[in-house]
Amino acid sequence: MTALEKLEILTDAAKYDAACTSSGIDRAGQRGGLGNSAACGICHSFSADGRCISLLKVLFSNACIYDCEYCINRRSNQTRRASFTPRELAELAIGFYRRNYIEGLFLSSGVIKNPDYTCEQLIETLRILREEYRFGGYIHAKAIPGADPLLLSRLGTLADRMSVNIELPSEKSLRRLAPEKSKHSILHPMGLISGKIQENSCEMVRYRHAPKFAPAGQSTQMIIGATPETDWQILRLTESLYQKYQLKRVFFSAYVPVNSTALLPPADTKPPLLREHRLYQADWLLRYYGFTASELLDEAHQQFNPLIDPKCNWAVHHMEQFPVEVNRADYHTLLRVPGIGVKSARAIMTARRAASLDFTDLKKLGVVLKRAQYFLTCKGKAMRGLYVTPDTALRNLITEQGRALLPQQQMEQLSLFDTASLLEPQKAGIFLPA
Repeated sequence: MTALEKLEILTDAAKYDAACTSSGIDRAGQRGGLGNSAACGICHSFSADGRCISLLKVLFSNACIYDCEYCINRRSNQTRRASFTPRELAELAIGFYRRNYIEGLFLSSGVIKNPDYTCEQLIETLRILREEYRFGGYIHAKAIPGADPLLLSRLGTLADRMSVNIELPSEKSLRRLAPEKSKHSILHPMGLISGKIQENSCEMVRYRHAPKFAPAGQSTQMIIGATPETDWQILRLTESLYQKYQLKRVFFSAYVPVNSTALLPPADTKPPLLREHRLYQADWLLRYYGFTASELLDEAHQQFNPLIDPKCNWAVHHMEQFPVEVNRADYHTLLRVPGIGVKSARAIMTARRAASLDFTDLKKLGVVLKRAQYFLTCKGKAMRGLYVTPDTALRNLITEQGRALLPQQQMEQLSLFDTASLLEPQKAGIFLPA
């Protein structure tokens, strides 16, 4: 099998990893233009200074000793298998880099033979890149659960970011769909990486030339929609992972039916993309807006409203905290107003030192008044002609995706307390088992 044939198989097998987004197209460079695009595993990430960088997203091997029900590369699937050698993959990555196709590498793998052997192959690939080719580009490597801690430590000194996929939101679901894996085998390397990152940060302060360990931190991914966990359970787990392991990101991957089995949703089930989107919005609120999981959802309300985003949903259910006077509210209060983001909240704090702000000023500062107008006053006054009740705010805050889910008659009669019963679970992107 040629390197190109292996590349086609192993980049296609890597597409279900949600840690970055594949370009998915082939576009040749044209005379008079700049740049080109290749579909074979080229994906994108963002550097600390905001640049979008291209990565080769590939598996070292799609052979795997595990038989996870949800995975396309499971042992029992009759799929075409391929594996690189460390030097083969390293030379392929360097060849792409020299042609300016990529600026880095995203490397994962199925588990070949055993976790230690697989980890050794990844280490050798990265060693060739870093030490022989002196490659200084970005590398994201997947840690192999069950591998020896010394091997994971070595991998972390070669990679910029590491990740351990938590796979499913609960131990019960993991036992059901991936019985050969365990909660301990996943969380233990996650804790090891977190500890090594903290230890390394102290070493870097004391010793200028101490080797760096995963300087870009670690992340994880979980599959959404393959099991019956609610948004509330998923969000609580996400919050716990951030607090305990200091993760940089938790990625959510809407389940795509790739295997037919009685333990999974039917093969014709559509991926719950809207549900995935709402979870990403909530994740942003946890990381940048000071919200907690218990504020966004609770035991009585365990699913996000598919009609409006989580921040708007929280606001219309807490109208007693509004309206907020924009010229007096502190930074953290402004962040809780729908339509005000981190940048616009900072801009408001700066601009109001010079003069009192009105709604025209807010629009110039980047505030989305279409949402914010229901929750703000400027100089003690609401926007002219605006009549605010929770129900009218709800109807006007519904997103375009939400409007597509509801007939016009239901839109006109919509009430704050009946949105949960308006949609069938499958339309909301929620898989509920029989």
